[in-house]
Amino acid sequence: MILYEYPFNERIRTYLRLEHLFRRLGALVSRDDAIDHHHALTTLFEIVDIGARADLKSDVMKDLERQKNIVNGFRGNPAISESVLDAFVGQLDQCFDELNSMSGKAGQSLTENDWLMGIRSRVGIPGGTFEFDLPAYYAWQHRDVSSRRADLTRWVNTLGAFAESIHLLLKLLRDTGSAQKVLAAGGQFQQTLPQGRTFQLLRLRIDPALGLIPEISCNRLIVSVRLMRHEADERLHASHDDATFELTLCT
Repeated sequence: MILYEYPFNERIRTYLRLEHLFRRLGALVSRDDAIDHHHALTTLFEIVDIGARADLKSDVMKDLERQKNIVNGFRGNPAISESVLDAFVGQLDQCFDELNSMSGKAGQSLTENDWLMGIRSRVGIPGGTFEFDLPAYYAWQHRDVSSRRADLTRWVNTLGAFAESIHLLLKLLRDTGSAQKVLAAGGQFQQTLPQGRTFQLLRLRIDPALGLIPEISCNRLIVSVRLMRHEADERLHASHDDATFELTLCT
């Protein structure tokens, strides 16, 4: 099954983008080739660009505190283990404390590294990191794998608290939803959302064997999915076939 996720607000959109970048960064750092480590650095710069938002750190800390209050609200429920609740609260507290102890915005220590910022300023230029533009960076790419990875790990670790916090927040959010199997009649699906509930994330799973691509739009009132098919002319065309998929709405 292919999983598609669609955020209901800009804050969750940012979290999903950061989660995607952190996952890519982890995969690239673990590889050995210099080209993979180059792309690891460009991914790191993307994370720093998002982290430059003034309110990101505050948003994450507020969400951690809100989730802590929600989790604590389950205490006394005989169906829920107190030890599990304690573990979640401990993780939330640790993430909150680590973020609170950080000075400045996410990635600020990296922006103070002149060598890294020199590379960052050239990455957006086509071919801008060639050896005659950045000889020191070219030399770094010729270091042994362990040396390059040690540098990357040190730089990545400055963002570890953000990565762990966003991973935990999205996990808790995804766990709030219950999957339901729905039918898109004639390739179209719409669902009116109940009043008084605020949804933050839509998750859609569909069988890749169907060859269908969902175009999703949603707001606080309605969810709409149109199923498309990638045809031989390299364009997406609306499908008019009935199809089923799995839908989860998370609060």
